[in-house]
Amino acid sequence: MSYQLEDLLYLMQRLRDPEHGCPWDLKQSFASIAPHTLEEAYEVADAIAAGDHAQLAGEVGDLLFQVVYYAQLGQEAGLFGWNEVVDGITRKLVRRHPHVFPDGNLRTPPGTLKLDEGQISERWEQIKAEERAERAGESRQLSLLDDVPRALPALSRAQKLQKRAAAEGFDWDSVGPVIDKISEELQEVREAIGRRDQEQIGEEIGDLLFAMVNLARHLKVDAETALRGGNEKFERRLRFIETRLREEGKVFAETDLQDLDSLWDEAKRQGL
Repeated sequence: MSYQLEDLLYLMQRLRDPEHGCPWDLKQSFASIAPHTLEEAYEVADAIAAGDHAQLAGEVGDLLFQVVYYAQLGQEAGLFGWNEVVDGITRKLVRRHPHVFPDGNLRTPPGTLKLDEGQISERWEQIKAEERAERAGESRQLSLLDDVPRALPALSRAQKLQKRAAAEGFDWDSVGPVIDKISEELQEVREAIGRRDQEQIGEEIGDLLFAMVNLARHLKVDAETALRGGNEKFERRLRFIETRLREEGKVFAETDLQDLDSLWDEAKRQGL
């Protein structure tokens, strides 16, 4: 016997049963669950990055449970339930894929409209802009950035902010000025260091990081993924150094920096 989605929904109801449910689950709210959702999403990403497909199904299941949790909380509060969640996302994706569902009907056979990836991306952003305008109505001024989540990792959010602005023409048309901007921001960091202005140093480093994300975007590199790769490379090489020092009976903190640099270079030569 294999459990189905309906079983998971029923399990969630049981956990939140006021009389016989789980005390921990009964205490939870949208706000208290949100950090767990972020953690589960990162664990999915980690399993993918590690190529651990055996683990991936379990991590995706954990993430799915977060969605089920929100649906249950929404149902209890009279806000929305599982059916509304599924209906909403299905309608949104049908609407945003007119090249696949030309008449806006999920069950209609595919049409003949063929778009390349650039056209699809452009149309996707156009439809999202129309949706933002519809949600906002005339009650307040619209912003291109209204629905860029603040909870995104900083690099991902920077890239999304830049992409949104670029879609409206606020962007350099080549990579050269982007690199020039990085040089400009780096010089401003140096000047802030010279003034020993710690607050200004932090601000200028933020500008420099933002400019680096812009470079990644222009080169079609995902900044968050690139930094994750850099983190993993640093970890591999540092672990190599630790292993070599243990083999030689040395202590990391007591080893000369020049010797550590030599081991680092050895790790690079070994392709770590």
